[in-house]
Amino acid sequence: MRQPARAVPHAAAATYVFAVCRHVDEDVLSLLPGITSAPVRALPFERLHAVVQEVPAAEADRRSWTERLSDPEELERCVRAHHQVVTAVAAHGPVAPMALATLYSSEERARQALGADVARFHTVLDRVAGRVEWGVKGYLPAASAAAGPVRAAVPAHVPAGPRAPDAGRAYLERVRGAHRAREETRSAALRAAEETHSALRDRAVAARRLRIQDQQSGDRRGAQVLNGAYLVEKDRTEAFREVVDTLRRRTGALLIELSGPWVPYSFAGEDGAHGDR
Repeated sequence: MRQPARAVPHAAAATYVFAVCRHVDEDVLSLLPGITSAPVRALPFERLHAVVQEVPAAEADRRSWTERLSDPEELERCVRAHHQVVTAVAAHGPVAPMALATLYSSEERARQALGADVARFHTVLDRVAGRVEWGVKGYLPAASAAAGPVRAAVPAHVPAGPRAPDAGRAYLERVRGAHRAREETRSAALRAAEETHSALRDRAVAARRLRIQDQQSGDRRGAQVLNGAYLVEKDRTEAFREVVDTLRRRTGALLIELSGPWVPYSFAGEDGAHGDR
């Protein structure tokens, strides 16, 4: 493994920061495309390393990046490139990922700003060392979300023609019954989500409830009621998977999805507060 090369910044370049770590392999970094055509490299500071890449200064202002990331294809390319660098670095030790588009006006400015936060970076790196993140999402089962059996009990419209006695009252009762059934289904799913999160939290080093994601058009899953992130010791991942499988079998009120293992983005404490832009 080569030692990190001394940074040689271009005079008119801003500095994009992917992550902060304790150890880097320059041979690995040299193979990564990153966001721009400049080399991905290490920037030493305070016994740590920032993994950085030069960005032409003319393309590094907030307006340019806002326009760049408003293009779905360019956004996806940048997200994939950023994640690729973070994942490659994480393969060689704990890493504190930075938010997408963390930019500083110069290399010296990046070194200064990151150095001012060195204690927090050490705390984060200690927290995530030897651990991975698993994501668990819970949805109302699609049939429940559409309220299939309940919907069938409620006609789309009141039949035309002479009204039978009490027909209006019966119709309202069916509507109320359908509403109660939907509420009971949702309540059962919310309880199952709480139980699932509690069970997984007990098996994890740390856990977070993330923002519930809106249901996208065409998504056949029901509404999301759980979006959890769990920091798990690497040697406990199989046990964590088994718990999820058990919960899937036991919790009929909830459709459970497991994803991972991921670099622990949700436990890096990176809130986007870094960067000049």
